[in-house]
Amino acid sequence: MSISGLGPHGESPSPPERVVLLPEDIRRAKERDFRVGIAMHTLEGDWSRLLLNGMIGTFGESGVVVTEIIDCKFSPDRQIEALERLSKQELSVLISLPVANAPVAQAHKDISAYGIELMLLENAPAALIPGKDYGGLISADNFGLGLMAAKSLSQFVAPGAQVGLLGFQADFFATNQRELAFSRWMERNRPDIELVSTRFETVEDAGAVGRRLLLEHSDMAGLFVVWDTPAESVLSELSELKIPMTTVDLGKFSAKSLASGGSIVGIAGQHPFKQGVAAARTTISQLLGHKIPEWIAIPGVPINRATVLEQYQSIWRTIAPQDIRDAFFANQAD
Repeated sequence: MSISGLGPHGESPSPPERVVLLPEDIRRAKERDFRVGIAMHTLEGDWSRLLLNGMIGTFGESGVVVTEIIDCKFSPDRQIEALERLSKQELSVLISLPVANAPVAQAHKDISAYGIELMLLENAPAALIPGKDYGGLISADNFGLGLMAAKSLSQFVAPGAQVGLLGFQADFFATNQRELAFSRWMERNRPDIELVSTRFETVEDAGAVGRRLLLEHSDMAGLFVVWDTPAESVLSELSELKIPMTTVDLGKFSAKSLASGGSIVGIAGQHPFKQGVAAARTTISQLLGHKIPEWIAIPGVPINRATVLEQYQSIWRTIAPQDIRDAFFANQAD
């Protein structure tokens, strides 16, 4: 599938297939005793677990040791502390998913002063220059994910209706791109729809913010939530209501809602395991002195009720849990 967006500095996308580790590369990596530290935005949610599985397994196959994984809990202060602590270890490279833009930019720029290379996931603060402050960025095509979510929701919204967009307050490239793409698709393809936007500051707040949005706009006919964990929070707050909703990421909760005919009617699916593999391969290639792309983007996939089980297998690399399969087949029978 094609990539719809551009990188944070306007970079053209490169597919993950651009970076390949040959047997000779793996042999050289095993001889070098490379060590990696990882600072994640959060360890909560299925996306993070799948990405880390892909990354850690690929590093292990090449003899690269992951010394520590830090959960920054979406906090800039926590991430700054994590980067400072990791930079004092004997690392070859530090992999970070920046939780914000300006607040954490300097802490990321300082990594090179310790002789440690930096690789980024999903988000690159504007002050950081690829090839100078960091090696490369490996992310999903977040703009494309927003387009998929809009197109999917549009099918369930009547002409002239009102649609909500529940975004993330932080200045975060990935979610900014999803919100922008969703809004643009609606403006261009469904100008009849009135779009109402609001944002939550933390995942824990998302449910209350979503409830307030729907109470203030009682005629709302659809809702987009920028990823699945806050979408779960919203639905737990609104269990008495059923409003068509789309989101990003095929987590267990979103998969079950989609399979069962619940509120979630479409998902823009990422491939976090593939992204983790690509991140590890790109990092090893950088450490071996190979030139790497500035931005590697992994395309998403639109998921509906008919395709949820097969896409679950593709994304998770395992059969869907029994409750999701039961929900799917019960819904098919109806």
